[in-house]
This record gives sequence, C-alpha cells and structure tokens, in this order.
Amino acid sequence: MQVERVVPNVVVADLPRAVAEHRDVLGFEILMDHGWIVTLGDDAGHQLSLMTADATAPVCPAVSIFVDDVSVALERVTAAGLEIVHPLTEEPWGVTRFFYRDSQGTVINIGMHTPRAS
Repeated sequence: MQVERVVPNVVVADLPRAVAEHRDVLGFEILMDHGWIVTLGDDAGHQLSLMTADATAPVCPAVSIFVDDVSVALERVTAAGLEIVHPLTEEPWGVTRFFYRDSQGTVINIGMHTPRAS
C-alpha cells in the first residue's frame, strides 16, 4: 500500500466564508465542493479541506489520507487494534473509505477513489 496524498480537514461553522478567506489568503482554487466539504488546492498539489460535518460518518476526521489500496490499509489498522469509527464504505461521491481513531484520539479518514466497473 502506498500513500498518494494527505489532506488536512478543518471543521468550520460558516463554509462559504471559510472558503473565501482561504482562497484570498492562500490563493487556492476550489477543487471539489460537495456542499458540506470543500477541498481547495493549487497546481503544485497542495490541498486543504474545509467541512461543516461529514455527510455519512458520525465524526469529522482531522485528516484524510488517500492510498492506492484501502483494503490493505484497513487490514493494517485492524491488526494494530485501533478503533474503527466509520466502517469501510463505498460513498456515493466515488470514494471508498473508513475512519479510525489513533491512540491519541485523532480521527483519520483513509480512502481511495472507488474503482469503476468495466
């Protein structure tokens, strides 16, 4: 399994205002907008997600880590004895993901783009 990207998630109360502020300050553009989460970024691959609440999970993750094989990641988390706080789920927006809580209490979102059936 390889990590492809790491994106911090910032929980905000006013999503449009937060998006405008971070676009103005950092010069980022909107890469994804689902209404409850907006990912900003630049051409160099830097990214920041702003979210009000997660659409399908009971908690908001502090960070999203995208990998090339989410099943292997889940096996590693399970082997480590860490708590799964959102089960492996194929989300309607094309991501397969799960959340775990690390030993310090931080919630981590591990995901990958769901492979399309051919």
